[in-house]
Amino acid sequence: MLRAAQRAGLAVALALCAAGCATAPAVRRGREPPPAAARVVTLEATGYCPCGACCGWHRNCLFTPVYSGGPLRGRRKEVGVTASGTAARRGTIAADTALFPFGTRLFVPGYGYGRVEDRGGDIKGARLDLFFPTHAEAVRWGRRRVNVHVWPPGSGE
Repeated sequence: MLRAAQRAGLAVALALCAAGCATAPAVRRGREPPPAAARVVTLEATGYCPCGACCGWHRNCLFTPVYSGGPLRGRRKEVGVTASGTAARRGTIAADTALFPFGTRLFVPGYGYGRVEDRGGDIKGARLDLFFPTHAEAVRWGRRRVNVHVWPPGSGE
């Protein structure tokens, strides 16, 4: 049997857990931008995860993550860190920053809200790469043409 103090501690822990789950925001950061301010564009969206196959890295003979190719080939790779310096997580979107600068908010049907915080070597023009925590989820998303709602950086914050 649990003592009264243990029961009280367990009740508090369960209440905090339930409150955290129930109050988790639907939008990753900031408020949902106003719908009227969005422009809608059709883009090709693919999925990616932090694995080496998706992000172009492998482990060298010292088991250190390094870039697999390009101008940084062989240099140390910070796995899970975006080009803007943030940690990649659901809602992180890679895009051509000439079209969608860092901080651009997007709503992708079937994925949800996200923010442009990364870029990729193959992400040029009307393409997006949507971050998923696992490779299986990224593969399940595949490649889709979607009508994306776009808000410029700073709108709706």
